[in-house]
Amino acid sequence: MFSLTKNVSRQGEILEVVLRNGWGYMRGLLVGGKSGEPRLPSPETLRKILVELGPVYVKLGQLLSTRPDVLPARYIEALTDLQANVPPAPWIEVEALLRQELGKPLEEVFARVGSEAIAAGSIGQVYRATLADGREVALKVQRPGIDIIVAQDVALIKGLAELVSITETGKDFDIVTLADEFTSALQSELNFLEEADYTDRLRENLAKSRWFEANRITTPGVYWELSTPKLLVLEWLNGQPLLASQLALAQSGMEGQERRSEVTSLIFRAFVQQFYIDGFFHADPHPGNIFYLDDGRVALLDCGMVGQIDPRSQQILTELLLAVVDLDAQRCSQLTLKLSQQGSKLINLERLEGDFSRMLRKYHSLNLSQINFSEIIYEALQVARNNKIRLPGSMGLFAKSLANLEGLARGFDPEINFLDEVKPLLTDLFRRQLLGTNPLQTLLRTALDLKSLSLRSPQQLDVLLERMTSETLNWNFNIRELNGLRRSLDDSANRLSFSILVGSLIMGAAIISSGAQTPQLSIIPNILFTAASFLGLWLIFSILRSGLR
Repeated sequence: MFSLTKNVSRQGEILEVVLRNGWGYMRGLLVGGKSGEPRLPSPETLRKILVELGPVYVKLGQLLSTRPDVLPARYIEALTDLQANVPPAPWIEVEALLRQELGKPLEEVFARVGSEAIAAGSIGQVYRATLADGREVALKVQRPGIDIIVAQDVALIKGLAELVSITETGKDFDIVTLADEFTSALQSELNFLEEADYTDRLRENLAKSRWFEANRITTPGVYWELSTPKLLVLEWLNGQPLLASQLALAQSGMEGQERRSEVTSLIFRAFVQQFYIDGFFHADPHPGNIFYLDDGRVALLDCGMVGQIDPRSQQILTELLLAVVDLDAQRCSQLTLKLSQQGSKLINLERLEGDFSRMLRKYHSLNLSQINFSEIIYEALQVARNNKIRLPGSMGLFAKSLANLEGLARGFDPEINFLDEVKPLLTDLFRRQLLGTNPLQTLLRTALDLKSLSLRSPQQLDVLLERMTSETLNWNFNIRELNGLRRSLDDSANRLSFSILVGSLIMGAAIISSGAQTPQLSIIPNILFTAASFLGLWLIFSILRSGLR
């Protein structure tokens, strides 16, 4: 509770917003009530609460919209286009921050700086400027004071997560780890040098490809000598958002349609390379972040949100794509468990496969060209969520990026077919996953492994045969829950033995009692009856006690 109590004023602001919007569960947490099972407000109410709470919570909502493995589809849809309704910070504050970050007067660095923000977000705002040597640049400046607000809200978010973590839902989704992921993402967005590094890395990856002309797609260049954690100076690129350029291309007739198809294919191939080859991708390809430049190139902007996919996950995602095409529910279940972070323990495999079977059933009558693959990935993540399977956060980013990309492509070129774009790349993709980027090295490594196996196999076979003939071969089995089964069988055997013993005592007492001719012998049946009664009571007590455990 320390994280909650040390920010009382901010907690009061949040409580006021929550009370005004009627979210009883969160109100109870903030005033120290019991943390029962989490109850979310309606998607519209949640969206309204986040907007009213300010820039940090808007950014949190945007991050939540990338996790369809955590939230139901209707919440993802409500949070997808969440924007901070905040005006730009006053220029006088921004100018002071610029001078502080540059460490010198603006006049020495810039010939001109526009004082009107051309874009304003929850974390930063963008201005256009001209360097002293005449080059045009974009200045992304951190909103003054936002770092203090983020620090306060991060502490509150972590404190609330600790309370929710004691509930069943909190344990299922490891809510503390989830809060750490979100707050780390928030804090990393405060360091613009990380975005600069991501921007350069994406441009380097896109500069080499066998699938598209690398000189036709780019990201802005970074002016490292002028950039700081609170100031990002980027190359200014002349162009317009991709969907805004659609009208101009449409007016060009057939040539414009061909150009649209080329651009769409270029973007698709660039992102498939990011997903399946580079393992490092732009995670926010919404319409405002992909520009069609005046020189005919395509630019990816705002590279602050990226995702990473390791080689193992890349291979699983490729196999999952094929399993979806084949409508193979069993294979989808197996691959989902391979992706998960907790394995198959405590997962109802029959239910999981049944959920996938019901999900894929509606696609049986559809042609492949009619299938929306991003929708299928979303549904697969929802199946995982319903079965309490935790997936890596990168899977949510992958699904969100794919959905944004597919929606953007269909808006720009309605005739686009995702499968037609991906199909020519699959052969090369499989070859890369099978042989790696260096086939000769992979072949040599495989040959060495086979040589080692061939040298060791005869010796190991000889040892096996020798042990079998000399009867020294031991088989070690480790079956889970076997110890519990053994104890249960032992208990049952002991109770059966006691039952037989009690019955024998009673029968012996009855026989002796019926044949007793002297007072001395009549004592023996009484002793036997007493012993049988005590043993019988003990047996009943032990059975009842084990049934209550």
